[in-house]
Amino acid sequence: MRNTLIFAGSSCPALTSQICSNLSMTPASVELSQFANGETSVKILTSIREKDVFVVQSGSPRINDSIMELLILISACKGGSANKITAVLPYFPYSRQSKKKSHRGAITARMLANLLSVAGINHVITIDLHASQMQGFFKCPVDNLHAEPIIARWIKHNVPGWREAVCVSKNAGGTKRVTSLADALKLNFGMVTTDKRRVVSNMSTSMIMRRLDGFIPESELDSDVSRLHLGSEDKPARRDSKAKPSNIQTESKPEPAKESPQSNGITPPRAGHSRQDSQSSPRKSQVMQSPLRTTNDSFTSSPLARAQTLPASRSTPLEEEIEFTDERARDIIHGRLVQGHIVPDNYSSPTQSVMSTSTILDNPDEDPMEMSRTSEYFNPEAHPLGGSVDAGATSDEEEDGFNDPSLEQMITLVGDVKNRTVFLVDDMIDKSGSWIAAAECVVKRGGAKKVYCIATHGLFGGDSLAELQNCDCIDTILVTNSFPIPPEDVQQARKLVVLDLSNLLAEAIRRNHYGESISPLFAHATRD
Repeated sequence: MRNTLIFAGSSCPALTSQICSNLSMTPASVELSQFANGETSVKILTSIREKDVFVVQSGSPRINDSIMELLILISACKGGSANKITAVLPYFPYSRQSKKKSHRGAITARMLANLLSVAGINHVITIDLHASQMQGFFKCPVDNLHAEPIIARWIKHNVPGWREAVCVSKNAGGTKRVTSLADALKLNFGMVTTDKRRVVSNMSTSMIMRRLDGFIPESELDSDVSRLHLGSEDKPARRDSKAKPSNIQTESKPEPAKESPQSNGITPPRAGHSRQDSQSSPRKSQVMQSPLRTTNDSFTSSPLARAQTLPASRSTPLEEEIEFTDERARDIIHGRLVQGHIVPDNYSSPTQSVMSTSTILDNPDEDPMEMSRTSEYFNPEAHPLGGSVDAGATSDEEEDGFNDPSLEQMITLVGDVKNRTVFLVDDMIDKSGSWIAAAECVVKRGGAKKVYCIATHGLFGGDSLAELQNCDCIDTILVTNSFPIPPEDVQQARKLVVLDLSNLLAEAIRRNHYGESISPLFAHATRD
């Protein structure tokens, strides 16, 4: 390509060399160095006047040095009278900090976009931004390419029986990315979620919440309701557990309303009584307005309670009212996580509930409602943004709970993966905890036969690559070369597969230089 120069940053020289090879070019001469105090120095050794310049620089383990080197190189090209400067960023740094997660948090990705604009950038080419809305941070055009067509092509050529596989998201935030790959391959998809604020069930919470849900087993009406003193100083008398619903006495039993010709034998609801009756019994109105108010003459307004206070013609068996026929519940599987690993159901939990069952049994005179108000259920941890769920934890932040040995978490699998190959998909792999937990969940709980961990950016912070390699539930780790991976790590990791993005980036550079459309780069090949 005439009047075009491609500069290689220090973060990905091998990728830049492969891009230039695909375009039958050589990288432009530039000298990158650092002073003794760590300052970055850039010297361009060729003329760039009125040239179309492309600077290839990705994230790296020395992320801040790479960013400063990119900014200085762009500024040097602008000072050298380049016609157009395009930054090629296979992995955009700080892309996970694209929204505020606390009152005094910073939107670092937007700040970096502003720095690039000040340095003199005219165009940006990147791959799989963590949040596609980040394109609005820039004052220049942004081409956000996707590695999905390359990944889908590899799956079709290298995964046996891929047509029966299932794409699974390892967190709720990645479902859109997973469904996109599932639609491209025409596969089913599922989701794995981890509850990091799991509350160990206790008697008070379950008893109260089932009343709020409108369901009280008849046995609890006899044994537990007698212990509630909400609004009354006298303890209610114990009722016979074998008594029929029609024998339970309320404060004032209303007379059945007369049937109308259009009612087909069904008595109108209680709201149809005369206004005089409601005014003559103010206590009855007060009891009916408070669903949790319990005295020795009235009890919780649940479906069973309402059925017992209505005439016999409207009473229906309890089994018919609580019958559930949702077949989809069979595709929801729960598991227990301790330090990021699946444990058996009979495993001793390291957590202690705020209020144990023995406390209630030993102190029957204590008010369960007052005790539960001090529990974790009614006093959840405050969200940094005042209760908003928009700023959810990123895939990196959700790893914090896996390092706490005293914390038990609940993991949920939605979808049928039994005897199928599973593709765990996300945009990046940094830490290994959530990947291992999701893989163990689909294998040990869901019954999957093979697990492929698929991501565009393989950051592999710390010892995460070795931990993924040692996990028996993971068969293959598939990433691209958007982020530099040390060659020795690639050789030692037998499960690691690295896809090449040089063809995609080279074609994007060529089309940008000649002013052609890049829409074909987003399409999946019809013949693979």
